[in-house]
Amino acid sequence: MPLDRNQLAIRAAQELEDGFIVNLGIGIPTLVANHIPDGIDVWLQSENGLLGIGPFPTESELDPDLINAGKQTITARDGAAFFSSSDSFAMIRGGHIDIAILGAMEISQTGDIANWMIPGKMIKGMGGAMDLVAGVKKVVVVMEHTNKHGDSKIKAECSLPLTGLKCVDMVITDLCVLELDREAAGGEGRFRLIELAPGVTKDEVLSKTEAEILVADELAEVPV
Repeated sequence: MPLDRNQLAIRAAQELEDGFIVNLGIGIPTLVANHIPDGIDVWLQSENGLLGIGPFPTESELDPDLINAGKQTITARDGAAFFSSSDSFAMIRGGHIDIAILGAMEISQTGDIANWMIPGKMIKGMGGAMDLVAGVKKVVVVMEHTNKHGDSKIKAECSLPLTGLKCVDMVITDLCVLELDREAAGGEGRFRLIELAPGVTKDEVLSKTEAEILVADELAEVPV
């Protein structure tokens, strides 16, 4: 059966390694902080100027001045550092963030991402998404495989305004895990299906995926 939001976060957390500096996008990615594997110590970074985000606060710990880039109230762990947003973006643009885990509206078969606006809807701006997908060492996207109309969100080409080109390394959906092979299709790149959610078949994934994708010789079950 399809993975739920927490299971998506659990699978994404398995991409973390000890000592990583990590940026989590809004929505499902924020749940990753609750599922960091035992024995792994990572530093969560926020675009508004914090390295060392702690657990979400209890009611007694709420501090309205301590928020992440998504304006959620947070705590700071021991050893946390506060700095200006310009320093935060210098970290991102300078390649000092090991992994960003983001949501998306659409992903193309070559790894393009659209995750910041739907034309005609009021938005506040792109935020740090464009800098993140261009500057971090690895980009992992967590999202549902199809939209509310049942249309594939993994497309031959994105129809929404792009956040970045050929920048996504892995996509974790409620149906499967896809990993980008940048050498496939003559160097154009294609995603390869490597894991299936429990009870989900390869044919189901292929039928719900508009993009051309490759299929690994052996498919594992998503370890959640």
